[in-house]
Amino acid sequence: MTSKNKLVFLPLGGAGEIGMNMYLYGYGLAGKERFILVDVGVTFPDMDGTPGVDLIMADPAYIEQRADRLDGIFITHAHEDHIGAIGLLYPRLKAPIYCRKFTGAVARAKMEERGQDPNLVEVVGPYPEQVTCGEMKVGFLPVSHSIPEASGLVIDTPAGRIVHTGDLKLDESPMVGEPFNAALFAELGKQGVHALVCDSTNVFSPEPGRSEATLPEPLGKMIKGASGMVVATTFASNIARLRTLAQAGVDAGRSVCVLGRSMQRMLGYAQSTGVLDNFPPTIPLEDIQDVPRDHLMLLVTGSQGERRAASGQLANGKYLGITLKEDDTFLFSSKTIPGNEKSVGRIINSFAMQGVNVIDDSAGIYHVSGHANRPDLERIHDLLKPNMLIPMHGEFRHLREHAELAESKGINAAVAANGTMLDITNKKPVAYDHVETGRVYLDGTRLIGAMDGVVLERIRMATRGMVSVSLVIEEKELLGVWAEPTGLPETNPIEDDLAEQIEAMVEQALMAANAKSLGNDDKVEELTERAVRKVCKDETGKKPVVKVLINRLEAA
Repeated sequence: MTSKNKLVFLPLGGAGEIGMNMYLYGYGLAGKERFILVDVGVTFPDMDGTPGVDLIMADPAYIEQRADRLDGIFITHAHEDHIGAIGLLYPRLKAPIYCRKFTGAVARAKMEERGQDPNLVEVVGPYPEQVTCGEMKVGFLPVSHSIPEASGLVIDTPAGRIVHTGDLKLDESPMVGEPFNAALFAELGKQGVHALVCDSTNVFSPEPGRSEATLPEPLGKMIKGASGMVVATTFASNIARLRTLAQAGVDAGRSVCVLGRSMQRMLGYAQSTGVLDNFPPTIPLEDIQDVPRDHLMLLVTGSQGERRAASGQLANGKYLGITLKEDDTFLFSSKTIPGNEKSVGRIINSFAMQGVNVIDDSAGIYHVSGHANRPDLERIHDLLKPNMLIPMHGEFRHLREHAELAESKGINAAVAANGTMLDITNKKPVAYDHVETGRVYLDGTRLIGAMDGVVLERIRMATRGMVSVSLVIEEKELLGVWAEPTGLPETNPIEDDLAEQIEAMVEQALMAANAKSLGNDDKVEELTERAVRKVCKDETGKKPVVKVLINRLEAA
């Protein structure tokens, strides 16, 4: 290794936020580094900031411009915030995709959904098996999480070994999937870990994390004591929880039905890849009408308040012909992700109005987190003994707290926001450059940039209303004006309506203009917009978005 070669880390998404994970590692001479990309995730829109948007992902422009130097894409696990954009962004990346078997089943489906070749996804076994990418060797380190076959990465480079944890917890009895292997982590620590890039989600949780194995007893007791029909929701990808819930329902003498496409798909992937072979018996939707309500249990999607999911539709009154009644029970066996509190609260209130008994996890009884808590993070530090730590997967407060925790134990640390280029060649991480990062939106079927103006225009129309004005002009003479306001309140009923007032004001403004102005489309548009906004401001207090259509007739 020459002194000019650098080992670099660059987060493109996921640093300072939860979701949209995308991380680059590179090695080589400055400007000639070879790269690997870790995770290609999404986050979800909200009506306040991104109305109408379907998905949000990190902008891969930096590595897209260097795609000839991208040697591989590694997906740590199959949660949407790590895998959700793989089919959408693959045409911009065009590098081999590597992952574990369960993750591979999800990745292939996502590639196929977006018209990409699913055979581009290569399945790799667990560490010590490794993939060679340029001067890096990468292996999948089994970890426990709230989805099967989650993995960290062991990345061996000429400058030293990196352990990228992905999302993990220290669960030695995860019910489904591989348990946390402390001995393997300790062995990696003995061999030497240069840099630890580590999950920071639960750094503020002071108690050690609980095992998935602690849930069957309280869930079973709750379901046995429930009246009426029981409906439970959790994350569709939490296969262990789905099995625990289903088994608790069967043990309580209930017939269990799984509803929601994402939940059914995940169970299908788990069964087809061999990570799940003993799921309790279930009944199809068409058979539930034959089961008494107090002998029925439904597992449904929508634990985060998604309007179109089963939970949201049940809260609104009906889903697939099913309605909840007074004294039925609805269980949230999940944690509300920050930002989703309003959506979940809306569902809880709707069920409460219907007389449904709602049980959430505010008491911490019916859900355990998939992320390592503060004492667990310290244990990881102690096992791996890294030269440096770079916190990831968390908001800035999580990253900074995790960095300070590491430094208190004598470990060099650095907080790297999206776009921060870190030199991690030596024993201390050093920020030496910054690249522009951004977001890409899936809007319908198109990918658009966050700065393209489409969503901003949508927000303006939503908050200010819109007026469309059509003009007919012949030989610099105004022949007609037609206005159509949208999203604006009506005026006083004894006066002309708003459209008529707009038409009169526009006509007045244009009739007063000289022939030269009427012959100039830009000037006509400017005069029209000014007239429309004056009327609307005077009558409604709003300055709407104005769209002007100019029709010019040629003389016969």
